[in-house]
Amino acid sequence: MERLRALRGESLHLDPVTLPEHTCASSVCLGHCASSTVLALPNAAARHGLPSTPARGKLPLLPPPTTHTPALWGWRSVPPTAGRVLGPGSKQHQRQLLCSFLPGLFACVGCVPRRTRRRERSRVSSPVPTCAATLLLQRLQDQEGDRAQAYCELESALCQDSSRPPCGVVNRLLAEVSRDLTAAQGVTSYVRTAASNVLVALARTHFTLVMAELQSHLKATGDMCKELVLITLSKLFSTYAPQCIPFVWLMLAGLRSVVGQVKSGQILRIACAVVKQWLDGVKIHLSAGMQCPWPAMEKERIYENLHELLFSVMWNWQDRQEEKDKQAILGAVAAMLDVLLQEERHQEHVWEQLLWLVHPCQEIQDTCRVAKSLTIFLEALGGTESVIPRDQFLDVTSAVFYQLYDDSKQHSEAARAQLTHCIMLQARICPEETILFLQSQLGDDWEPGCVAALGLLGALARSDEPMMTEKLPQVVEAVQCLCSNPSIRVRMAVLHFISDLFTANAWSCSAWDVVGHIFREFSRTTARRASGHLSAQEAQEEGALQELCMDILGSLDVSVRGMSKLLWPRLLLFVVPAQYTGMLIPVSRCVCALAEREELTGRPIEHLDPHFVSSMFQGPLLTPHILLARLLVVAGSPVAGSKLQAAALLLMKNLHGRFHRAVGAMWAAEIPLLLQCLEGRNESFPDTAEFERRLLKFLRASVDTVDDEAWTEALSSELSRRLSSSASSSAEKSFPYKALGTVLGSCKGVLHVQEKLLQHLEEANEEEPCEVQGIISLLSHAAENNFHTVLATLTMFASRLCKGRNARISRRKKMELDSTRAHATRSALMLAHGSVALRASKEQLLAHLEGDIVGNILMLYSCSCRDLQNNLALLQSITDCSSAFQAVGDSASFNRSLKSKLLEILMDLMKKYYSGIPVSPVPLKVVLALEQLSKLKPSFESKDMREMLVLCCKNIVTHPSAEMMLKIRKSQQAAQYLQLQQTSLKALGRLMGVLLETEPSGGFFQNIVHVLQKSMTSTNVWERKRALQTCSQLLSVCEELQRGDACEHFGSLVGLLAPLTCDPMPASRQLAVTCLTSLLRIQAKAVNTVIETGDIKSLCEGLHACSIASQLQTTSKMARIVCRNFPIERTVDFMAAIKETIRKANGVRVRACGKWMTTFLQMHGKDISWNVPPILYILRSITSFAQQSTFLPFLCQAVVILTRCHTEAVMSNFSRPLGPTDSETWKRIREFCLQRWSR
Repeated sequence: MERLRALRGESLHLDPVTLPEHTCASSVCLGHCASSTVLALPNAAARHGLPSTPARGKLPLLPPPTTHTPALWGWRSVPPTAGRVLGPGSKQHQRQLLCSFLPGLFACVGCVPRRTRRRERSRVSSPVPTCAATLLLQRLQDQEGDRAQAYCELESALCQDSSRPPCGVVNRLLAEVSRDLTAAQGVTSYVRTAASNVLVALARTHFTLVMAELQSHLKATGDMCKELVLITLSKLFSTYAPQCIPFVWLMLAGLRSVVGQVKSGQILRIACAVVKQWLDGVKIHLSAGMQCPWPAMEKERIYENLHELLFSVMWNWQDRQEEKDKQAILGAVAAMLDVLLQEERHQEHVWEQLLWLVHPCQEIQDTCRVAKSLTIFLEALGGTESVIPRDQFLDVTSAVFYQLYDDSKQHSEAARAQLTHCIMLQARICPEETILFLQSQLGDDWEPGCVAALGLLGALARSDEPMMTEKLPQVVEAVQCLCSNPSIRVRMAVLHFISDLFTANAWSCSAWDVVGHIFREFSRTTARRASGHLSAQEAQEEGALQELCMDILGSLDVSVRGMSKLLWPRLLLFVVPAQYTGMLIPVSRCVCALAEREELTGRPIEHLDPHFVSSMFQGPLLTPHILLARLLVVAGSPVAGSKLQAAALLLMKNLHGRFHRAVGAMWAAEIPLLLQCLEGRNESFPDTAEFERRLLKFLRASVDTVDDEAWTEALSSELSRRLSSSASSSAEKSFPYKALGTVLGSCKGVLHVQEKLLQHLEEANEEEPCEVQGIISLLSHAAENNFHTVLATLTMFASRLCKGRNARISRRKKMELDSTRAHATRSALMLAHGSVALRASKEQLLAHLEGDIVGNILMLYSCSCRDLQNNLALLQSITDCSSAFQAVGDSASFNRSLKSKLLEILMDLMKKYYSGIPVSPVPLKVVLALEQLSKLKPSFESKDMREMLVLCCKNIVTHPSAEMMLKIRKSQQAAQYLQLQQTSLKALGRLMGVLLETEPSGGFFQNIVHVLQKSMTSTNVWERKRALQTCSQLLSVCEELQRGDACEHFGSLVGLLAPLTCDPMPASRQLAVTCLTSLLRIQAKAVNTVIETGDIKSLCEGLHACSIASQLQTTSKMARIVCRNFPIERTVDFMAAIKETIRKANGVRVRACGKWMTTFLQMHGKDISWNVPPILYILRSITSFAQQSTFLPFLCQAVVILTRCHTEAVMSNFSRPLGPTDSETWKRIREFCLQRWSR
């Protein structure tokens, strides 16, 4: 049982390995491979003075094998061979070896010389009883019992000191054991391990035979398991190391065949362990100073086989992916290199082989496999103490480097990674030479080589190699020379090197302002992209460079030693210049990280190198006001984007101590709310305008919190300076104007405020719309807290523009006053007055609106050229002033004469302009101004209101004509005009609503109906549609105000709307139905009844049909619903409106009139006796129209209905004499009725 336990725990000089089970057996015989190995053994033994079979009495027996002896232990403890060892070249030595070796050779082939047999007949060949050895062997051959137990007993017998089995038993035993040892399947691991132990025990007396057997198995091909063969060889070396040394070259040859057959897994690791074990023994043997047992030729043969094995391993096993396999291969290669590099002449051969590995890279396209072999070689070489000669090292480095940057090779990513790894390994072996080589490549004009060298230097900087740390300042200085290189690839490689440098060692950046280079590179790419001279690919590459600059700065780890000193306060120098705006996001991230580490208390900017500051920041010193103004401008710029705005706010929050000590607490509470608005978390800030309003409120609160007049004036001066230095057409000036106005509004110095306002009024180019809007924003925001100062400044500046216009002045002055810019400035001032009025308080407005503000506006308008721009400015200023005064409350009363004057100006403008081509916004602006002006008390007179209504309807509803509409729809301004037209119609509807509110009598509603009637019966389909839109809005206002005006004109409106339900334009049909529905609701509220309008809505789909019959059928159904709720007293109005439509209409609209009229008469004919004469009069007048032929069937039907319901009244009317204007149609109808009913 102890033997079985030993089998389970038996180990080599390896990691513990679990042996696999095998499922089938195969027998192995001594064949050609074994015999060739045996024939080679006598020469090896003869040359080393070691007999294969010990002569009895000459050499002591070897000690018993042990399975737990570590490698080389048995070699050192075995006693030296007894007797004198003759020289390996003497004849006596060769004869002695031959005599001692022949018996073992004969035993190997299964025969014994006749003389030896006769001489040994009387001797006992073995102290072990013949029956015991024979029985054990017989048990194994007969497959009886437990084979593992039999092997254990046999091993125990062989380990006895006096044990020596007969040759025949040895031959049969070797065959039996080999069969179990190499079986691929069917043999358990215990049996194979026991068989291996038997061979180790047998080697005590028959070492050469056992070695020959194992070598034959190594070289054999086919489905043979070589795992236990390798393990047994390892055991042999552990137990009989000195006897194994002479057979190293044979062992290397056998292992080479194993390398070609094994690809991965446990056998690979065992083979590597065996190689390492044997070669470690050889190395120790050589380094111990012992006499070398090999002749020179034999030694060369060993080195030759070792060379072949080395490169076979590297070539066949380079693709191994499992980490255990890699480590085993590296150990074996390192052991081989250790032996090969023992002597100088072999070192040269190794270096030649190393160059041989590199050369295929230059000849084949896929260099991945060669690079992997080279990687294994270099990794193993790194574990030795040998140094590559400089020449060979440079050759290898140059060859690999050439492959790396040669674009024509088109390497894969894997091959490029392997080549890079090779350079890194060379740097680990020879760091100084590698760095010098790569540094020399930076000065080369060859772009790919420079880019590759920069990438490798960056990788070396990240590797933390001691030599690289020492040489890094020198490398940084060399890289700095490439800053001005125009190549995009080189510039990007320099940036990647800086990124690696930041990761590795921030202290090494002190000699070169790498932070400044990142910003300069960003500015350089921005300028190139803005030039517009780049191709699409170049623009894309420059964009990638910009993103890389931002990524490098944004990914900095401020916890790296020396990083805080490198960044702070240097980063602040790059906040203000406009060309670095895009870098504010990573700058903000770095400052936030530094603030979290409480490292913002470093040196002030004033303590930095003055030369560095002047080179990095061209302009005034970086004061708190300069920095704050810059961040405010970015935070309020919607063009910058939400990320840049958030970055600016974060910088303000983290640098609050640099601005003013009083704002810290307030900013800590308010800035996070602004950030939430930008991130979309707060629904109370739905758009950009609301965020801007909140930011300006934050600025005003900040200035009030500081409460320092000098600080406030300095901030306003800096904002003013930034505005003056910006381009006049820049869209980013909108918020700075508002910010400056906000700060000036908090200033208490009147002279300072006037100075800044006058400065920008004079500098602004009012011909630019954005400048005009900026000046208006500046003045209006400043007027919130400095109203009187702003108004006085405006009055002063306006008087300059108008003074002396009609007096005798110089020609130059007159040209200035009449210039386009002067007229544009007057327009801007008019708009500014209106905007200032909106910001004024109630007391300020009542005191200054009529005299100062409106007076200045009219003065400026009188001095202007009254072109479109001036007219629009006047209209907007009147609208703003009216809105401001109306907001004061009902108690205020506007000057009647001034109101009349303004109305006169507006009416003149409405008469001057009409809707046409080119599209003019003046009518719309007039209507908007009239809407606000009409709200002011006292109200307009009825005459003025009617004139206003007629003029507005003429310009907005009546115009343009059908021909003009066709031209507009074909023009490029079609979309603009249609949008303007819709807006104008809505404004007209609101104006009518305002006039209805201000006019208590019902006469104005009648005027509106009268004005709209002409358009609703027009032949122009577009005019009818516009009239219907206006009518729809009017009825909505009436319904909202709950006025009964519409009920008084119910009949007229129904008579006008009914034919339009069959209008050719589908939109008009829907609008007509909408108006009828509103009219019915108004009627229901007036009479306090419930009217079901749902049926009308359901019938709207029928009006979408293209069929005229379907439309007429649908309108008939609608007529029944409306007539069911029709007030009888409005019958004549209804018939009169129908008559007016028939007079102007034609086609289907006339038929629709007939449908509605006959439906009404059928439903209410009996109830309208007092209306019979006027109805007959209306019918008689219709017969004189040109469309009477279309309407004649409905006319006859109407007469018949009236005659049946009111015979006497109709006959009485027909009995009267005919008039001279009566038509022939009416005469025939009259005669027919008289003849028919007289019977």
